[in-house]
Amino acid sequence: MPKANLTELFTDSSTISKIRNKLPKLFRIAEIESSRAGKIGMEVGSLREKVISGLLIHKFGEESIDTEIPTTEPEIDVKVNGKGISIKTITGNGGIKAVWTVDAKSSRKFIKNYKPKYDIILVQIWWGKNEDSFFLIPLKVQKEIFRLLERNRYLKLPKAGTNPRGVEFSKEAIQKMLENKKH
Repeated sequence: MPKANLTELFTDSSTISKIRNKLPKLFRIAEIESSRAGKIGMEVGSLREKVISGLLIHKFGEESIDTEIPTTEPEIDVKVNGKGISIKTITGNGGIKAVWTVDAKSSRKFIKNYKPKYDIILVQIWWGKNEDSFFLIPLKVQKEIFRLLERNRYLKLPKAGTNPRGVEFSKEAIQKMLENKKH
């Protein structure tokens, strides 16, 4: 079987149709499964990652996809042909976590040492709207935006005294990555 090419997710009409038809249903199930007392829990992200991993396996075959990534491994969620991929999902226009952390010290350490390492598959969920939602952000694009904005404008340090559970990409960084025509 030929090597998996992630751009096929965005160019193959059959795959695009499956993504448009099935992804919203599967993401809705993930929200239902992770809800308690009417609130969607943080674990919805892990369930959504599994949905995207399943899509990759369906499209490219099990031999091309490695999902056996330890949950303690930051930033990488799956490997495609041995190449690490980070999967990010967000509902609406909220913040997108670069990494989940538990305290301000861990957040500062992450920001100090951060450099983009993996391509990103980003899914923005727009319930009830017809918006672009499924993106591939190549590592090359991330590095370019990281150099342009520099560390302090690329990443957003959590506010002191809050429990945001992680470091987010800045809105400016996400906007520039999505506007970049190289992806």
